[in-house]
Amino acid sequence: MAIDVARARAETPGCEHVAHLNNAGAALAPAPVLEAVIEHLRREATIGGYEAAAERSDRVEHSYDAIARLLGCAREEIAIVENATRAWDMAFYSLRLREGDRVLTTRAEYASNYIALRQAADRAGAALVVVPDDEHGQVDVDRLTAMLDERVKLVSLVHVPTQGGLVNPAAAVGAACRAAGVPLLLDACQSVGQMPVDVGALGCDMLSATGRKFLRGPRGTGFLYVRRDLVERLEPPLLDLHAADWQPDGSYRIRADARRFENWETNYATKIGLGVAVDYALAWGLEAVRERVYGLAAQLRERLDATPGARTHDLGEERCGIVSFSVDGRAPQEVARALVAEGINVSFSPPGYSRLDFERRGIEGLVRASVHYYNVEEELDRLVERVAGRA
Repeated sequence: MAIDVARARAETPGCEHVAHLNNAGAALAPAPVLEAVIEHLRREATIGGYEAAAERSDRVEHSYDAIARLLGCAREEIAIVENATRAWDMAFYSLRLREGDRVLTTRAEYASNYIALRQAADRAGAALVVVPDDEHGQVDVDRLTAMLDERVKLVSLVHVPTQGGLVNPAAAVGAACRAAGVPLLLDACQSVGQMPVDVGALGCDMLSATGRKFLRGPRGTGFLYVRRDLVERLEPPLLDLHAADWQPDGSYRIRADARRFENWETNYATKIGLGVAVDYALAWGLEAVRERVYGLAAQLRERLDATPGARTHDLGEERCGIVSFSVDGRAPQEVARALVAEGINVSFSPPGYSRLDFERRGIEGLVRASVHYYNVEEELDRLVERVAGRA
């Protein structure tokens, strides 16, 4: 099923104002998401916040059903939190590392994840081990498989890194982890919404994601999947009266589902908006979304590489909607600022976002353009023309 691009753009108010090629940062929200959030805020202002939440509880609960459909899991395996980093942290810090344990990560690891991994490993006296890449610049699955032994307590994998179009072979990693009995924590922040992501097919035990990127949901929304038979074995690092019940004898009892990773206070308007965004993505079809996004990104890479002075830097056998590039003689942050000033939204990826990758490749930063299904070739033309003029 092909994407009706004209309808997608008509339902995206921002398309009238900007060539938005920063979907890996935050995509343009479609009208139904915008309306859902504003409508709930208006209801809160009219009858009260608690009262509006009670009145619209079915819409809040629907968000869990929508995310479960998106990921191919049960609603009891989903927690909705304020961002992807909090989702990832709540899963990771629920593990209890001990001296001598090992955690495997990859060169694509994101800064926030790496910092948490380093902190926990240092506290426990555990080892944080980086799995080498293969000849394509993606995680070497054979090397990872050989490293899985009884000392390894977790594999942390970024499905799509923040700084490029690489799609790591998550399903192959998941199969290896399942065979070894080692849990896999998958950061799907940049993959959910631009391609089908099924937790069963990927074999991950935990998955974190955001609403604001390719799902086109509100900022300040994220969610966590935890496999059902793992949920009750993980005690979250933070608990409140939503995550647990205070017992008459003074003890507490943690709730049985994944909402043990949530806390009581939440933004109901954006939580509802997240569910609408997921419904909207599913209505287009994630296979169709992937086909268009991958196609636009491939066009952009080809055209940038044919532009004198420009060069793309994306790795991997499979490449998605993120296109990273540089321009000879120009600092990447200057290129990004110049493009934004022309109404072409891109972003700058500094080395501090993914040091293991940038330092290995000797890169000091990249310009990141990230396409979505509502983008059109004319917007790619504008970017390439400005780059040809050396931005």
